[in-house]
Amino acid sequence: MSAAFDPTAPLTASGNLRRRRVVNRLAEGSANAAALLAVAVLGIVIASVAMRGAPALSLDFLTRTPPQFGGPGGGIAPAIVGTAIIVLLATAISVPIGVLVAIYLTELAGPRVVAAVRLALDLLNGLPSIVIGLFAFGLLVIGHGQSGFAGAVALSVIMVPLVARAAQEMLLLVPGTLRDAADALGVSRWRTIVGVVLPSALGGIVTGTVLAVARAAGETAPLFFTTSIFDNHVHWSPFGQALSNIPVMIFTLSEQADPYGYQRAWGAGLVLLTFILVANAVARSLAARSRAKMGVQ
Repeated sequence: MSAAFDPTAPLTASGNLRRRRVVNRLAEGSANAAALLAVAVLGIVIASVAMRGAPALSLDFLTRTPPQFGGPGGGIAPAIVGTAIIVLLATAISVPIGVLVAIYLTELAGPRVVAAVRLALDLLNGLPSIVIGLFAFGLLVIGHGQSGFAGAVALSVIMVPLVARAAQEMLLLVPGTLRDAADALGVSRWRTIVGVVLPSALGGIVTGTVLAVARAAGETAPLFFTTSIFDNHVHWSPFGQALSNIPVMIFTLSEQADPYGYQRAWGAGLVLLTFILVANAVARSLAARSRAKMGVQ
């Protein structure tokens, strides 16, 4: 017969204490090693691109057009302008849609609809970008030709779930007391959303938008289907068929048998990588400020 349990008796170590300590140390060591490996891989990529791309950087590289037939000199100004136009247009398309979806999910929809729409957003976010490019190709390119607008539509499909989920999370963090106070004052639902809820979550929405822009700026597959034909001149219209962009230009230069083209490709890669790193750093800073403003740790 086992001895009765005495709650006042002093605690004694079990025979499994040593094994638990070993397992705990192994788990902590594995987690630390995985984190260090991820940081090391990122550091290697950044260092490699920086070392090979830095010699190409100069004011002329950022402001001049590429040489007509290859060779030394020239820059990537058409690709910078084209990428900026495409990404800005994609942002203008995706942000209103994403914010409206987030407002619907947090303020208007029922639980079942919220679950279904969130699942759709997650599936859209996980959709391969090359499939999105093929969709844009069939919808806007066939019969119309390539254009920056088609590329912007493809990138906006990638950005919408990112903006919507980020905006939804920030809208959920808005205190319910603000909504209750607006209701007590007799403010209509839409004015509460526009005048109280959205301004309170604006910082988080901007953060999600910046992260979505950083993601879209580095996408290559959708632009292959929509804006892969361009020349060496600066174009400003998104509806033309010659709007250059950095990702496709990097691939094109890397496939040519021109050593100067390789150098321009590394330089363009460094410009794109720098933009993405800066955008992510800005987004993290904005997210920290927004959470601090809302009192969220």
